Amino acid sequence: MARSVKAKPKERRRPATDRQPFVGVRLPRSLISEIEKWAAAQGASISRSEAIRRLVELALAGLRPIPRRSAKAAAKASDLAAEQIDKLADASATSEERQQRKRRLLKGPREFRDVREDASKPKR
Repeated sequence: MARSVKAKPKERRRPATDRQPFVGVRLPRSLISEIEKWAAAQGASISRSEAIRRLVELALAGLRPIPRRSAKAAAKASDLAAEQIDKLADASATSEERQQRKRRLLKGPREFRDVREDASKPKR
């Protein structure tokens, strides 16, 4: 008589740890080549997956809102900057010219005023 062999039930194992979930994405070839160019420009030879992870992290970091400083902290920073400007000011310039230069420095370059997120936007 043939002896029947019982199949041993599979042991349940603990799920793997330190493994991130897989996310598959279809990308056009042109975008893949841009990603590979970016990865090559980073200096170290990184994989395509690592390059995509880094680019996504950079993009998400750019979307995070900049925390607004309190009015008190902003005023203190402005006062400290004004003090430093006074120390470095050209003594041969007239008082009016020094004040004008100081205002221009505290206000910042015109090109960057629209970009700043910590400053209130001027009303048009």
